[in-house]
Amino acid sequence: MTDTMLSESLASARERLAQALASAARPAESARLLAVSKTKPADMVRAAWELGQREFGENYVQEALEKQAELADLSGIVWHFIGPLQANKTRAVAEHFDWVHSVEREKIARRLNDQRPEALGPLQVCLQVNVSGEASKSGVAFAELEELAETVLSLPRLRLRGLMAIPAPAEDMARQREPLARLRLALEALRERFPEAPLDTLSMGMSDDLEAAVLEGATLVRLGTAIFGARDTSRR
Repeated sequence: MTDTMLSESLASARERLAQALASAARPAESARLLAVSKTKPADMVRAAWELGQREFGENYVQEALEKQAELADLSGIVWHFIGPLQANKTRAVAEHFDWVHSVEREKIARRLNDQRPEALGPLQVCLQVNVSGEASKSGVAFAELEELAETVLSLPRLRLRGLMAIPAPAEDMARQREPLARLRLALEALRERFPEAPLDTLSMGMSDDLEAAVLEGATLVRLGTAIFGARDTSRR
């Protein structure tokens, strides 16, 4: 992808988000674009940064660390880890990321807390919820969400910000909105249960369901292909 193509696709993604927010009668600043840069080279991330994009999502730890090293000169860049998180990868995430969206177990939360360097300040955390109830999907069950949230809120080097989900694909808007609405209601319930917590984040919505996610209150919308083009599955 050329720099011109990237500029056009990023501008298109921003406009799509702006239109979705306007259609939902939401303020323009109430949702942000998270550019999912997994499998994309560091020079493409740099080009997006030069176009004003600051938040980037990565799925694979080693690939992300290599990119972060190449891009260490970029100021204001914010790294989000959004992929499945294994226990043997928590130290790298705790030391090198600003956000993690995929906390689904107490063990992972405690390891992130214990391994987070105090000098970096708290790691911003979203709990991943299995909104579709599929056995093959990652995420904490709704029934166990409050207990996990309480644990994370007790850990001093983590800051619980909200919830994340990757719903099963659906073609029509109504079906897309159903699981996203469940996530929104779950966040509202956590806000009532923990009124002092800064629970302001719904990480949901991708290329196929951005509009539905915005209607249901998404604050971080994760777009990859729409910005950077098709994934290069050879890069891991």
